[in-house]
Amino acid sequence: MTTTCFTRPAFTARVVPVIVLSDEAQAVPLAHALLEGGIDVMEITLRSGVALRAIEAVARAVPRMHLGAGTVTRAAEVAQVMNAGAKFALSPGCSEALVEAVKAARLPFIPGVMTPSEVMRARDHGFTLMKLFPAAQAGGIAMLKALGAPLPDVRFCPTGGVSPENLREILALPNVAMAGGSWLTPSEALRQGDWKRIARLAREATTLATAV
Repeated sequence: MTTTCFTRPAFTARVVPVIVLSDEAQAVPLAHALLEGGIDVMEITLRSGVALRAIEAVARAVPRMHLGAGTVTRAAEVAQVMNAGAKFALSPGCSEALVEAVKAARLPFIPGVMTPSEVMRARDHGFTLMKLFPAAQAGGIAMLKALGAPLPDVRFCPTGGVSPENLREILALPNVAMAGGSWLTPSEALRQGDWKRIARLAREATTLATAV
């Protein structure tokens, strides 16, 4: 799971929480709750105005957490997330400008793909780990199986439509390295500061993932 320029961060979890925060004060207790549940990676998405401050807070206070920045869609955001403390980045897509930026910065990057042609273009850039997004709309498990035969050297992190109900079946596929999902951090649990609930959801996901 390497590219021509860098290696994927060494987190152990096979479930990547996809997180949208409304308050940066949520970030550090959330990171601790995920770690308590056995998940050592988090993707804080740039979908809110507090995302960079939240990344900074976790990078400073929870060094054990493998911290990724999600929804990175512009080249200029690469430097921003790195300066905030992100150790890798993910995107729903893969533009030439973005690829040039992450390679210049040597930032581990998981590009988003949806079609075989997009997979092949990302592979030509040296990426062998990609984010199938939106996974459900792209065909889900059937699409992942179909991609496996002609493109056996590529592995995926399907995101979008992943749930506890289909997690084990998805992770059992040989070309799936990990899966991303937002169910681990429900918005109401974040608002209420219900870290015990999030730790429980993380433990449940960890149990499902290790049973594959």
